[in-house]
Formats: sequence, structure tokens, C-alpha cells
Amino acid sequence: MDFYRAIPPLLVQFAMTAAFSFIVGLEFRRYHHANEYKLHFGSTRTFVLIGVLGFILYSIDPDRLLCAAGLLLLGGFLLIFYWRLSSEKQYSLLSTLFALLIYLLGPIANSFPIWFLVLYVVLLILLLSEKPGIHHLSDQLANEEIATLAKFLIIAGVILPLLPDQPIAAMLPVSYYKIWLAVIIVSGFSYLSYLVNSYFFKNRSLLITGILAGLYSSTAATVVIATRARELENAGREVSSAVIMATIMMYIRLLVIIFLFNREVGKILLGPFLTFIFLSSLTITGLLSFKNHTPVVNNSAPVKHPLELTTAIIFALLFVLFTFLTQYVISHFGSHGLKFLAISAGLTDIDPFIFSLLSGKFAVSDSTIIFAIILASGSNNLLKAAYAIALARNRSVLYAAVWLAFLFLTSLAYNYKYG
Repeated sequence: MDFYRAIPPLLVQFAMTAAFSFIVGLEFRRYHHANEYKLHFGSTRTFVLIGVLGFILYSIDPDRLLCAAGLLLLGGFLLIFYWRLSSEKQYSLLSTLFALLIYLLGPIANSFPIWFLVLYVVLLILLLSEKPGIHHLSDQLANEEIATLAKFLIIAGVILPLLPDQPIAAMLPVSYYKIWLAVIIVSGFSYLSYLVNSYFFKNRSLLITGILAGLYSSTAATVVIATRARELENAGREVSSAVIMATIMMYIRLLVIIFLFNREVGKILLGPFLTFIFLSSLTITGLLSFKNHTPVVNNSAPVKHPLELTTAIIFALLFVLFTFLTQYVISHFGSHGLKFLAISAGLTDIDPFIFSLLSGKFAVSDSTIIFAIILASGSNNLLKAAYAIALARNRSVLYAAVWLAFLFLTSLAYNYKYG
């Protein structure tokens, strides 16, 4: 360490500029040979010289005028080179742009932390080496995906910072910022599930459907799987495993959300939730270990596109409604009223209620919030059991319904013992 500190910083910056220019030059040369380009302005040595030139001009002039002049001069030479390329019916700007980016290695080594310089070089190398993968991704990407990504960036990076983080009113002890943050988190889970569904598991099994759809909404996943199960009466173990897997994903999703909003509450809930996850995983393992020799059940149902404005507005309204109800119940009925509300909320949409508990400033202890979350998730399991039986209309969901009912009773027992 002392030896490293004794090395002049200028020497380190110069060596890194020359070394990274050389490495990118090697990849640039390999790229041109692999793609059989006949015309290019140089290769490894040229890249090193351009990188060193940018470093020297940036270092010797504090006003950076020489560096700017060098960039303009290099740009002029590259313009002539591109004119020659175009006369040979080659119109790619890649070579000229990479030369300008290598020229900037010196200024970046002088002005930015080492991690940024390394990240910059890695990006340049990946752009050269992953050309087939990039082309394949652009060919596979649906036209509306860029617009969907733009929507998510707008709601997360533009709208959220503009919202105030002050309680709305006495009966609504939550801010507009927290409401919209909840919308973003739920939309993020939905978007992630949609992308994985669409681009990695197009012909997915019911178990994969339980994982990915459960990441967004275990209730919605149960509805989809149970509806599909009408034709799968002889595949009861696979169907039930998929429904239970969706519930496992619910607990995982809730843990992530709870840790994002209240780490102390998350640490306490880690024990019971991990117990539910472990026992449910054992149940799935047991079901699939003794399954009949039936063909793999595939689910080809279309995946719903996320980030719909109507869905976001409905979620935000439910968030506000549950925040108001929670404040009203706590003010008039205390912690016992909140537990009753939690059981009732679990029979609807659990996410807005839990978000309101974690985001609002209510006059209750963390332990009361913990029991309310456990009760809400437990009653939601009972709701899913009812949905599964009503929609499947056969015995394929029997194992799942029994297990979900057991989880509900376990939640009640946990509240009775510790609450």
C-alpha cells in the first residue's frame, strides 16, 4: 500500500490511459477482422497514440484549450476519413466515433474516479465484442417496449422527485411522494415479471407461471392457474405446486417491499415469513416428488402488458382509501380494530393496505403493524384458496387449497400466541 502511494498520480493516470487504449485497440482490430472491413484508419498503435495525445493535451493546459483544439483537429481528420469511406459505399460511423471516444480516455483518467474509467472502457469493449447479441436483442425487442420503458422512466425519474413528501391531511397521514413510490415499486415488479415472461419463458410451465406471475400478484397468478386447471384434472400435483409457488413469491415480494420502507419491521417479519416460505417449498417438493407420469403442463396464456395508467390510478386510489380506513380504525378502535381491518383487507388487494401501513405515520407500535401484515397475508391466502376451488371446479387444486387454508390458520395462531 505504501509503495502504491509513492507512485505519482500522473504516472498512474498516464499508464492507465495507455493500457486501456491498447486493450480497446486490440478489440477494435479483432472486430474489424471478424467483420471483414477493408477500410479503417488504424488499429492498436493508432488507438494508443490517440489516447496519449488526449492525455497530454489535457494535462499541459489548465484552460483545456489545447485539448479542445486537438479534439477538433482529430475530428477534421476523421471527417476526411469518413468521406473516403463513403466514396467506397461504406457509411459506418463506428470507427470515427471510437477514435473520438479513445481521445477522451485521457481527460477521463485525469478528472474522474478510477471506477468510472474502468466502466467506460468496459462499455467500449462490450459494444465491440457483443455485436451479434446486440443485433439479436434489437431484432427480438417489440416496438412498444421502448415506449413502455419511457413510461417507467417518466413515472420513476420525473414525476416522483416533483411530489411533496409531507402528510396530506390528519386523516391521511401519508405523502403524495410515498403514494407514488408505492405505485413505482408495484409497477417495477410488474414490469420485471412481464419482461422475464415475454423474453425468457414464452413457453413456460405452470410452475414458472406461479413464480413470475406471483412476483407481481399471487392472487392474479392463482386466478390464471386455477382457470387453466379446468382442463388439467389429472395434473393436480403440478397445478397445486404452481399455486403454492405463487404464494411463496408473495412472501418474497412482501419482504422486499417491507425492507424498502421499514427495515426494523422487516427484520422481525423475516422469521415468520421465511418459515412460511420454507414449509411451502417443502410442500412443493413433496408434491412433485410423488407426481404421476403426466406430460409437462405448459401455459401459453398471453402476458398482460404492464404500466397501464388505469391500473396505476386504481392502485393509488386504493392506497389512499386504505390509508384513510387505517387511520379511522386506529383512532376509533385501536390495535384490535386494525387487526380486524387487516383480515378484511386480505380478502381484497393486500398490496395497497400493506403499503399504507408502512408509509403512513400511525399511532401504533411496530409490533401491531407486524401482526396486521401477517393477518392480511394469511387472509389473502384464504381468498386464494376460495378462488382456486371456485375457478378450477375440480380436484386439481385440492392440495393447494388445503395448504393455503393451513397458512391462514397458522397466521391466526401466530397472532394469538404473540399478539
